[in-house]
Amino acid sequence: MSLYAVTDPATGKVVQEFPTATDAEIEAALAATATASKGWARTTTVAERAALVKRVAELHEERKDELAEIIVREMGKPLEDAVGEVEFAGAIYAYYADNAEKILADEPVELLDGDGSAVIRRSPYGVLLGIMPWNFPYYQVARFAGPNLCIGNTILLKHAPQCPESAAAIQQIFDDAGFPQGAYVNVYASNDQVATIIADPRVAGVSLTGSERAGAAVAEIAGRNLKKVVLELGGSDPFVLLSTDDLDATVEAAVNARLDNTGQSCNAAKRFVVAEDLYEPFVEKFTAAIKAGAEGITPLSSVAAADRLQTQVDAAVEQGARLESAGERNGAFFPTGVLTDVTPENDVYHQELFGPIAMVFKASSEEEAVRIANDTPFGLGSYVFTTDPEQAERVADQIEAGMVFVNGVLLDGVELPFGGIKRSGFGRELGRYGMDEFVNKKLIRTLS
Repeated sequence: MSLYAVTDPATGKVVQEFPTATDAEIEAALAATATASKGWARTTTVAERAALVKRVAELHEERKDELAEIIVREMGKPLEDAVGEVEFAGAIYAYYADNAEKILADEPVELLDGDGSAVIRRSPYGVLLGIMPWNFPYYQVARFAGPNLCIGNTILLKHAPQCPESAAAIQQIFDDAGFPQGAYVNVYASNDQVATIIADPRVAGVSLTGSERAGAAVAEIAGRNLKKVVLELGGSDPFVLLSTDDLDATVEAAVNARLDNTGQSCNAAKRFVVAEDLYEPFVEKFTAAIKAGAEGITPLSSVAAADRLQTQVDAAVEQGARLESAGERNGAFFPTGVLTDVTPENDVYHQELFGPIAMVFKASSEEEAVRIANDTPFGLGSYVFTTDPEQAERVADQIEAGMVFVNGVLLDGVELPFGGIKRSGFGRELGRYGMDEFVNKKLIRTLS
């Protein structure tokens, strides 16, 4: 079987295979992006490039049903969620198209001696390699490609092996939008070929969204070759509940935060830290709601993904955790469930559960809630629920994460920076900060 294949996770059936690139094809892709970087990127204005990106946004909207059906086949996403993802991806392209000139405008520097002028001019970085995951096939590409094409960077895009059809559909969109050859090039590359691409002197930087293991491997190669890297890795985001005036609504938010994309989201809430006085009623209501959520659950992305989660859950129970589950696993269909009595001695305490399983912890005080929330190797997102605005600000300030959402979930926006700290990676995507990663912030200092 080819490395790149569409395998329906509901049935395990291989729907379509795509050939892995030859070394000659990789070299041709590198040459094309390098040529475009020296030509197209230098002879077009930000406004001209933004107009092409705007057309990409429009094509996502025009083709959203077709695009959504592709990722339902590839990774089992519910159709409604798949359509929503395509729409969000289109909104990202539109945001950058509409705001690129403003974000990339020259930035004057106030001189201390007042003699002459100084300005920071943002210019293209060069050829970039994007390595994308399977869980959000369009959204992840949009937040990398949208800003960088407006800047004038050119892109080699290596998608996840189980997303070759959506990768081809995205390439077609860029072609149909009018981007010239080499501005955006999809490559079905092997891991060895990716290492070669990163090391190639024509490549200026690399952005990866994926696992810790993949991030460490990419960062090591990039570091040896002095390449800029942006990494968005795993997360085990805390959902800290300190007080509420509507427990049912809070439980609903908690369930939505855990089961979004069948629990296969890096910044999903995964560890629920609950104040002692709310712990018992929360666990009762939350467990019932999580189990009820199994009715409409879709399969995980693959049987292998379900196997990994099963191994983690089984180990957690063997080490003393208590599991309330909606039922038995069936292939890639994984039953929703809640783990309690998880202690720091339990392996799963420090792990990320990538699927519809939640962990709930009891906190005797605000201080203990913060300690539990931060007792993780990850630092991507987090959630704080409280009726006390001062407490919300105080706790949000203490949470060790790249993002904190107060009294709400699923609040991501095209204008909001996305990224983490610790083992969740470094760098930012989306918003103004996402456009600032791969630009040459050139100082131009002129004497009067």
